[in-house]
Formats: sequence, structure tokens, C-alpha cells
Amino acid sequence: MLQKQARPGYKKFIKTSAKTLIVVEAILFAVSYAGWYRLNTNREFRYYVKENYPSVLEAYYQLGETLGGDKSIRLYDDNIWQQEQQQKQQAKK
Repeated sequence: MLQKQARPGYKKFIKTSAKTLIVVEAILFAVSYAGWYRLNTNREFRYYVKENYPSVLEAYYQLGETLGGDKSIRLYDDNIWQQEQQQKQQAKK
């Protein structure tokens, strides 16, 4: 009869650690993609990020400018936000 031999403990530890690492990386990738997608499609969310996490929004703009060579999103957002501020100031008067 064949006898089963126990695996050394370190091999089991490495295998479990590798699986855990892959799952954690997949989750982090999904979360970062969801954040990028929301930044890319929702101007109100970009404004929220601008108010609360300006360095994140700056990194988003810089990445887009580097990859696309286009500053249109930043300029468009700035124009819209300036118009909204002017409208709020006029509504106060």
C-alpha cells in the first residue's frame, strides 16, 4: 500500500501566500479601476475629489495628459466649475 508523505510546511505556506497575494492584487486592481472609471465619467465626482483629495485629481489629470497629450478635461472642468461658482455668486445677490 502506498503511504502518503506529508508536505514540508514551507511549501504549503508559499502556495497559500501566493494564492492570497493574487486575490488581493485582483481586488486592488478592481477597486482602482472602478475609481478611475468614476473619475473619467463623472464630473461631480471629480469635483468631490478636487475638494477633498486634490493630489489624487492632479495625478489623474497628469496621467491623462501624459498618455493622451490632451489638457481638454482639465480645462473643461475648470470652465464648468468657474461658471457654477459665478452662478452661485449671482444667486446670492
